[in-house]
Amino acid sequence: MTTPFVLTLSSAERPGIVNAVTSFLVQHSCDITEHQQFDDPDRGRVLLRTEFVTTDETITLAGLQKAFTAVADGYGMRWQLRDASVKSRVLVMVSKFGHCLADLLYRWQSGTLDADIALIVSNHADLQPMADAAGVDFVHIPITAQTKAHAESRLLELVDEYEIDLVVMARYMQILSDDLCKNLDGRAINIHHSFLPSFAGAKPYHQAYQRGVKHVGATAHYVTADLDEGPIIEQEVIRVDHRLSPDRLALVGRDAERLALARAVNWHCQNRVLLHGNRTVVFN
Repeated sequence: MTTPFVLTLSSAERPGIVNAVTSFLVQHSCDITEHQQFDDPDRGRVLLRTEFVTTDETITLAGLQKAFTAVADGYGMRWQLRDASVKSRVLVMVSKFGHCLADLLYRWQSGTLDADIALIVSNHADLQPMADAAGVDFVHIPITAQTKAHAESRLLELVDEYEIDLVVMARYMQILSDDLCKNLDGRAINIHHSFLPSFAGAKPYHQAYQRGVKHVGATAHYVTADLDEGPIIEQEVIRVDHRLSPDRLALVGRDAERLALARAVNWHCQNRVLLHGNRTVVFN
């Protein structure tokens, strides 16, 4: 029986990094199954993702992590090494729109989402029947201006209680505080339509219709304190034309949202997304 692992790292570019990684894996009886890297000459950094397996049952994740620390320290690496057979635990946040949640639940139930949906949290109770039908715990946390701080504190309690690895804002129509964004840095993903900043505010699809847009899209990105401006993970674009009403444009936009979000969640949970300043490197 093989045990799969995945190593990701970012390091200042210098000779010997790939050799150091591959030599380490050979020394520990590991076989590389996938390797990708990106050398950024503008920033002088190399980013790397390596999947590997071992049939040696004496080799453990903790043992590999401890042994690799010496290699990483020698090159000043930022790195992560995890057991790829252990799925990330996901908390999905929703409001009243259910298309992204329904899509994630279907992918999870069909085995095509490389994660476990452990909890659904909403500021409304509308989508609880969807959660109940899927057998996923649902927590209703209503929010007002007066209760926002308490609601966010409760959310963080649930993140700890359910041992959540990733928070997914699947059309959650609330703005997170700066403190919560910092707390969830690198482990929260949001989805929004890609008309921003051109058609901001209410009724973006009506604005798009009036301007005769030819493409509808969506952007999945990491959550930061800069609203809808976090590092982009994935974008989906669908061509449209003059025949579509604002309501039909919105339906197309929802398709783009669910596709972009599902890919972003999968890639994050597969450790295929590396933060690189204000952008990402995605090894898909």
